[in-house]
Amino acid sequence: MKKTNNVLPCCYVPADSKFYKALMRILETDWSSHHDILTDIRSKVFIEEQQVPADLEIDEHDSEAIHFLVLSEDKQFIATARLLNDGHIGRIAVLKEYRNQGIGTKLLSDILCKAKQLNLTRVFLNAQVNAEKFYGNHGFVSEGEIFMDAGIPHIKMTKKLNYERNHFI
Repeated sequence: MKKTNNVLPCCYVPADSKFYKALMRILETDWSSHHDILTDIRSKVFIEEQQVPADLEIDEHDSEAIHFLVLSEDKQFIATARLLNDGHIGRIAVLKEYRNQGIGTKLLSDILCKAKQLNLTRVFLNAQVNAEKFYGNHGFVSEGEIFMDAGIPHIKMTKKLNYERNHFI
């Protein structure tokens, strides 16, 4: 996959979405350009908050993934995620003080926009069970049984990408 340091073009998002209240940008990047920032956000969310073992957090997929960083209005990096070339979305992390402000929705929207640019027909993720409703609200469908990953219950979820419209969420 081609990795760039570009702000993604805006995909359609409803005008009443909460995140329009906060000005933010989402940067598309790669591991070599921003690994310190990506690691910092993921460490705070997964290792410190959720007690994920540090040796499980960084893996061999980071170097090949397209990464996303959310830059807040006050120029702070506040969230991250990654997309693998097989459509696997993962490592979605929003810093605690920025949650419930629509940032995850905007980040997911931009990831789906990028997946469309890559001509992927479907995307999938392993959602923490407590986030299953969030992803379901954005068109993801649960598949299979709940499983444990890093001591946290997860469920596989998939979404077929619709190329007939210019929006995903």
